[in-house]
Amino acid sequence: MLVAGALLLYRIWYGPSMLDRAVALDVAAALIVAGIGVKAAHDGDGFYFPVMLVLAFLGFTGSVGIARFIAVRDRPSVRADGTEDHR
Repeated sequence: MLVAGALLLYRIWYGPSMLDRAVALDVAAALIVAGIGVKAAHDGDGFYFPVMLVLAFLGFTGSVGIARFIAVRDRPSVRADGTEDHR
């Protein structure tokens, strides 16, 4: 898990694109949930399961929000004459 975390931090920091960073953040959220799950299984404590559920939900909604932002940002704009502007 530590190696995966280090590789994720590298991908978040150096990119190369915004989409790569967004996917790395989503995988980081899943890795955190997995780490909490390992701790909960080791301790035999069910307290962490609602925490895992909330973190998974936040990771999912964050990924959807970032994907929608990237989709709107990358949409070609339309000029006044009705043609698309591919910049």
